[in-house]
Amino acid sequence: MVRTYCLLAWTWTRAAAAYPASFWLMTVFGIVIAALDVAVILVIFANTTSLGGFSRDEVLFLYGASSVTFTLCDTFVSNIDRVSQHIKAGTLDTFLIRPVGAWLQLATDRFNGNRIGRVLQAVAVLGYALAVLDLDGGRAWMIPVMVATGIVIYTALWTLAGALQFVLTDAPEVSNSFTYGSHQLSQYPFSIYGRDLVWGVTYVVPLAFINWQPGLYVLGRDDPYGTPEFMRFVGPAAALALALLAALAWRQGVRHYRSTGS
Repeated sequence: MVRTYCLLAWTWTRAAAAYPASFWLMTVFGIVIAALDVAVILVIFANTTSLGGFSRDEVLFLYGASSVTFTLCDTFVSNIDRVSQHIKAGTLDTFLIRPVGAWLQLATDRFNGNRIGRVLQAVAVLGYALAVLDLDGGRAWMIPVMVATGIVIYTALWTLAGALQFVLTDAPEVSNSFTYGSHQLSQYPFSIYGRDLVWGVTYVVPLAFINWQPGLYVLGRDDPYGTPEFMRFVGPAAALALALLAALAWRQGVRHYRSTGS
């Protein structure tokens, strides 16, 4: 599966690289756009010393952890939301008759390698935050777990959004609310949001396990909303549950798909 993905992604990358000036311009442009999010955080802390009880470097840590996982999924998975275009055009049928899973083909459809610039920017921010924060070395094991958990959650969200397109057909804004909306929410400490919203993204849609709950453990901070200590370690189980739900939704969507006949 990994080999097939790499071959398909490389095919689209070679096609994009045929226009090197455009490829590198879009790569740099992606870095600049991503840097604006960091600029917003820096502007906020130019006028205050804390945000929701967290320092600038702690907020950059939370932002970096969320952005690394999101940008990786945005690069390697996000094209799954193009399924609605293929449903409307009738071209989804070609994906279904090939000896490779439709999900894998759609994830690599028009693979955009220049998005890797945003990944590098996110890694740089996370690396900076880890370098300047005085973290307990005994808690550092949670960082790779947190990144892996976030990747699974974002991948599941994109898959759920794609599966929803089998029902809605033409509602890309719904897909964006699942994915890009979730990322915007998780860029900042959840302590700035209302209790009901935080409850929802903890116990209903597990966005809190992308960077908030495990991040509290890494930073050695208590949850301002008083969630139990064991919730810091529930991320992998929550990600697995969401992934299974997404896989089921995707399977049902494909199974009930009816060709346009075109």
